[in-house]
Amino acid sequence: MSLKTVGAAFTRTLLARGNKTPPLDRCPRGRGLSTTCRLPGERKQGREKIKAECSCSGSERSTADPLHRCSGADKKRAKEPLGTPGAPGGVRSRSFTSTAAPVDKKSFLWTRYNDMKRLVHDLIPPGACNLLNSATIYANNEVNLAEVDIYGFDYDYTLALYSDALNAMIYNKATEFLIEHFKYPEGIRKYDYLPNFAVRGLHYDIQKGLLMKIDAFHYIQPGTVYRGLSPVPDEEVLQLFGGTYHVPLQQDSGFYGKGPRVKQFMDIFSIPEMTLLAVANDFFITNDIDYDPVHLFKDISEAVGMVHLKGFMYKWVMEDLAELILRGDETEAVLHRLSSSGKKLFLITNSPFIFVDRGMTHMVGKNWREFFDVVIVQADKPHFFTDCIKPFRRLDGNGDLRWEKIRSLDKGQIYKQGNLFDFLRLTGWRGSKVLYFGDHLYSDLADLMLRHGWRTAAIVPELEQETKVVSTDRFALSLTWMQALTGLMERLQTHRDPESQQVFLEWQKEREELRAMTKNMFNPQFGSIFRTCHNPTYFSRRLCRFSDIYMSSLSCLLNYDLSYTFYPRRTPLQHEAPLWMDQLCTGCMKTPFLEEMSHIR
Repeated sequence: MSLKTVGAAFTRTLLARGNKTPPLDRCPRGRGLSTTCRLPGERKQGREKIKAECSCSGSERSTADPLHRCSGADKKRAKEPLGTPGAPGGVRSRSFTSTAAPVDKKSFLWTRYNDMKRLVHDLIPPGACNLLNSATIYANNEVNLAEVDIYGFDYDYTLALYSDALNAMIYNKATEFLIEHFKYPEGIRKYDYLPNFAVRGLHYDIQKGLLMKIDAFHYIQPGTVYRGLSPVPDEEVLQLFGGTYHVPLQQDSGFYGKGPRVKQFMDIFSIPEMTLLAVANDFFITNDIDYDPVHLFKDISEAVGMVHLKGFMYKWVMEDLAELILRGDETEAVLHRLSSSGKKLFLITNSPFIFVDRGMTHMVGKNWREFFDVVIVQADKPHFFTDCIKPFRRLDGNGDLRWEKIRSLDKGQIYKQGNLFDFLRLTGWRGSKVLYFGDHLYSDLADLMLRHGWRTAAIVPELEQETKVVSTDRFALSLTWMQALTGLMERLQTHRDPESQQVFLEWQKEREELRAMTKNMFNPQFGSIFRTCHNPTYFSRRLCRFSDIYMSSLSCLLNYDLSYTFYPRRTPLQHEAPLWMDQLCTGCMKTPFLEEMSHIR
């Protein structure tokens, strides 16, 4: 359930006095939202309840303020003309919810504030978000699994999930390369790895040396710009970007987010690189050493790349499979279930065969290749999906290249490189009957969805932790009140006298504090990977664009039968009335409970 959607729905219910949306009912168990939408003829009792809780409160009425259903005496009153906002001739007076007579505008505004706060606390269902399940699969687009015959997989962070300890090892080795190979100061080695500093999806301004979070509209989120390990004041950010928070990503970053001026870090392996960039920048700044941020970015990118190219990461994982690979038994369960149901499976990964073989043997067993109809290693994605130059090469049992021309892709064989165009020609697997799983939105999913019409599924491990935060009562109450306060400010902003403006300044300050508090609950520096205050992040926008469905891990498939249809939630657009209340009518009940779905396992 989107808490922001719920908060907005509550705000509309409370503020749009007189709209025909029924008030929120408690479910019979008293622990969740009602799972039944009321018919229009059943709304009378609900309206009476709202009357009792919030009788007609006084305010200036504008043409945008819907009529409020008041008492019988009010109904008999002659109609008065409605004026434009702020026009005295068109103001209709109302009684205060408070029994005290209104003394001044300031008292009136605080009365509305207190009424709203009480209603938010009274109407938010107890434990409303405890129903959220981190094992849920979320839909951006409607997907019917009964129509999917072929399942494809990436390997790293898809079939194989890794411990956070691997990121620390990559960071330490890249730091060593930076100092010993690129001759950077020894003092950088004193910085320990900071596992909770950066989050996935951030952008890095290569020329300015700034790590920052950007929303779906290409605007920087204030308070999330870091130079080194220190936040950059918002005023300085505006100066650096020419008086605006907007970043022209199309020209600065390109489709795949790789520059030339701005780089987006989209995969989980990039977190150590972001941390090392922040640490190195911090070292030069705090020690007042002159340096070029462009050179620093290039050298750190190469140092991190050396960890992978020289095989250190592969070596560490193969030497300690039990500690570094997580939840391998769940991967085996997914593959067994799909294969036994007659589905065709294939693997396309950039990792080398020996590494994949060791990992899959650990998770699934020595006969792991029997699950897959096609296995392709060192595929060089995303070029595998866009180029048609590299041919397939077959590997023998020792992993050595064979020289014969590939005329078919056979089960039990291992292939290297190749390209998607030959893959489609040799297999005939096209369109929406193919569902491919990967963690990298660009390298794994973008071209498959946009160019080839495959169904795509994104693996987002961060969902597990973010769901836990969203499920807390503190977050739910804070977000709902912040949305209600925002709606209150929107509706009452026509009060422009000095006293009212002073009240609005206090409300604005509280709103900013609420924003900061909810952000810090995810990550103190950058907040949620999905939200920048109220807007989706740029990462979230790409996630919605390039994936039909997304989930925290591949094992989420175990909670659904293979004829299940995933439906995206229809939430009102800004210009639409909230006449369908998906979250309020069914809440999280559409989210499968592990207990109720256990028979599928």
